[in-house]
Amino acid sequence: MNRKAGVLLMATCVMLAGFATSSVADDAATQKAVLITGASTGIGRNAAEKLAAEGYFVYAGARKAKDIEELNKIENVMAVRLDVTSQDEIDAAVKLIEGEGRGLWGVVNNAGVNVVGPLIELEESDLEFLFDVNIYGPYRVTRSFAPMIIESKGRIVNISSISGTLSGPGYGIYSASKHALEAFTDSLKREMDELDVKVSAVEPGNYNSQIGLTRCQRMVDESDETNYTYFEEYRLKALARCKERLANGDGPGGAEPDRVAEAIQHALFDENPKEHYLVVPNQDEARWTITKAFEELLSLNQDHDYSYSRDELIAIMDEEWAHISGEKSEEE
Repeated sequence: MNRKAGVLLMATCVMLAGFATSSVADDAATQKAVLITGASTGIGRNAAEKLAAEGYFVYAGARKAKDIEELNKIENVMAVRLDVTSQDEIDAAVKLIEGEGRGLWGVVNNAGVNVVGPLIELEESDLEFLFDVNIYGPYRVTRSFAPMIIESKGRIVNISSISGTLSGPGYGIYSASKHALEAFTDSLKREMDELDVKVSAVEPGNYNSQIGLTRCQRMVDESDETNYTYFEEYRLKALARCKERLANGDGPGGAEPDRVAEAIQHALFDENPKEHYLVVPNQDEARWTITKAFEELLSLNQDHDYSYSRDELIAIMDEEWAHISGEKSEEE
């Protein structure tokens, strides 16, 4: 090869390399990126896989090295070591994502844990553990990533639960954490509206998830140190069920959370996201949740100086229906 041809070849290589670098940079700038906490299993993993398959870039938060390794094998996914109870790990995740240069369009606060038991028998440490993940976790993550989300005028999605409306025996502190997350979401939405950031809550029912099995493992691990005074029979029955599930290798059961992932995608990317997404696998769970909301409304309205009549309540409901659905009233 003569000198002239060599120079020409070198120039061509440099030009192509520059074009490739530019293309990668362009892709990074145009591909919307989201962070999903608790993405190793269940709803978080399902949503990460779906969004990545749709062409979005997903930063998938996980705690265990094995989960991080598995997540990194998925196209359009970068695993991020992220324990939502550790501000140091959250800060490191912020620095990593900032350094990637994609910006950040959305945060999905999905990481969560479950603790069950009678309220008067549980230890204060149980509440601290649960709220540290389910409430302080979303607070820490949202506060830390807020500057990036505000810059992109993006989205924040909190994964709540039908337990944010329902509550029952044994589920007091879990429901309390999800009720708190509902209030957190409602207030955050009003505040972030001022900054052109949209906030939604997704309230799943009983879908296939590892949260119950993880709870069972903790119950078995702590069984030698736990005794109830008034509800020991309840504890022993629950413990026996957990031991059986773990011994048989039973999966979490229930429908796969595909519809939950669809709701998350809608909340993240639709031009008009909803404030709340009730996503349940059957009619019964929908009825339980909606009926409970009605019960609370009617109880609040009952026997006080400013109670509304049935007709007045229906008129208010019609107004809200028109507002939410975008319909015009007949008078208009």
